[in-house]
Amino acid sequence: MIKLKPVHLTLVPSLLIGLPLLWFLLAYAGLPRLWSHHEHKLMALRSQIVAYTSQDIPGDPVNLHLHGSATAISCAFAHAGWSAAEDVSLRTGIKIGASVILNHPYPDAPVSPLYVKDNAQDLAFEHDEGKSADKRHHVRFWQVAPNDWLGAATYDRGVGLNLFTLQITHHIGPDVDRDRDLVAGVILAAGGKPDGVTASGVTADQWHRNGGGDRYHTDGQIKVFAVGTGCK
Repeated sequence: MIKLKPVHLTLVPSLLIGLPLLWFLLAYAGLPRLWSHHEHKLMALRSQIVAYTSQDIPGDPVNLHLHGSATAISCAFAHAGWSAAEDVSLRTGIKIGASVILNHPYPDAPVSPLYVKDNAQDLAFEHDEGKSADKRHHVRFWQVAPNDWLGAATYDRGVGLNLFTLQITHHIGPDVDRDRDLVAGVILAAGGKPDGVTASGVTADQWHRNGGGDRYHTDGQIKVFAVGTGCK
């Protein structure tokens, strides 16, 4: 009869400390550096209009283009009951974690930075779906010229680990066009007008992945709107 050696109890505290420490080093030091080095080589080869993570991993697809002032845009979302997202910080990171774990509201929770033309979003708005910041509709806007904004609207369906970096993140829903059209409704309700459609370069009717590794599909359209000026 084979006798199994007992596991030394002294190993348990080491594992409890060592495994989380290993995950933290991989997620917030090792893997992001690896992806940044890998993806930076491919930047010039891409023609898709998408936002990028800080590691240059393609993020959410750009699906909106607005003409209007920051004041008019902010007014439209406030009028529709959306909240402006707070900036990312240690304090807001703790607050969003508590919101998800304890299932209590955090309507102006931060959204992670994504980049267009090497700039993080200038504006971000969100609308909770449920009691916490776990599930929410949200949109980021980047100012690319005076009164000229590119936007990426998606739906956060829950919190988990980034497929590429293992960092804690929100996972988006697959139908990004639905949230693009939801945000379009906010702009129209505040007096905005449709102003055409352009192509994002993201192939329509195929599966793609964003910066968290989440699969999504889209028709590849960027819908353009002139933002109303009469919102109060």
